[in-house]
Amino acid sequence: MSVRRHQVQQDESDLDITPMLDIVFIMLIFFIVTTSFVKEAGISVNSPSASSAESQDKAAIFVAINDENEVWIDKRQVDIATVRAIVARLHTNNPDGAVVIQADKTVSTEQLMNVMNQVRLAGVNNIALAAKKN
Repeated sequence: MSVRRHQVQQDESDLDITPMLDIVFIMLIFFIVTTSFVKEAGISVNSPSASSAESQDKAAIFVAINDENEVWIDKRQVDIATVRAIVARLHTNNPDGAVVIQADKTVSTEQLMNVMNQVRLAGVNNIALAAKKN
């Protein structure tokens, strides 16, 4: 008779966690769908300072130009000729987002203008230059 009592107590202590798992998966899907993904440049640059610098809320794509005039998008170095295609592809994921160009303060104006031209040719008119706030 003691064996029978032990089996009854064990059956009553089982807990069905299926509804909890359903809720967790629904919340996970919700957060994945509502998250806007930001494509970072992948390198850090020594940006120039500006007292009029403002925060950019709609930044979606970051393009970095380092002190050796190398262009970086999404943590990889790219050729200037491919900037247009890459920015156009990334811009389709977030059409309202801005492109932020993070240029080192020693970057040549010609290289900066080439990158800006490629971004504009990709169909993005909302371009911002990154700067440190004084």
